[in-house]
Amino acid sequence: MLITSQQAQAMIDAAQSRAQALGVPAVIAVIDGGCHLKAFQRMDGAPLGSIDIALGKARTAALFGCNSEDVWEYCKPGAPAPGLELSNGGLMTFAGGISFRSGDGAVVGAVGVSGGAVSEDQEIARAGAAAYTV
Repeated sequence: MLITSQQAQAMIDAAQSRAQALGVPAVIAVIDGGCHLKAFQRMDGAPLGSIDIALGKARTAALFGCNSEDVWEYCKPGAPAPGLELSNGGLMTFAGGISFRSGDGAVVGAVGVSGGAVSEDQEIARAGAAAYTV
């Protein structure tokens, strides 16, 4: 199953609305299951460095089919795969990336957010992911 442009834009809109409510100028990226950009928004005042971070969080979530911060459990010091964060062109192993699935459980894509504190990015990403409808 593919994510449509309308679905991706609905996710951007929901995430941006939450970011505005929090007062956080954020970068929001929605990618498809192949990690290709589907929709993107850099809110006014969002840091330029957050572009790469938001895309990286989305890629990390899509590649592993989980929330981006969950990957840290595998690559942190003493974990089973130290250095994993260096794979796939670099992973972002902190909160703000959330994958989403189709009705049959296949990863359809992910949303990634950067621009605020990690907890704010996660809250904004959750709002975006919640807007995905099958």
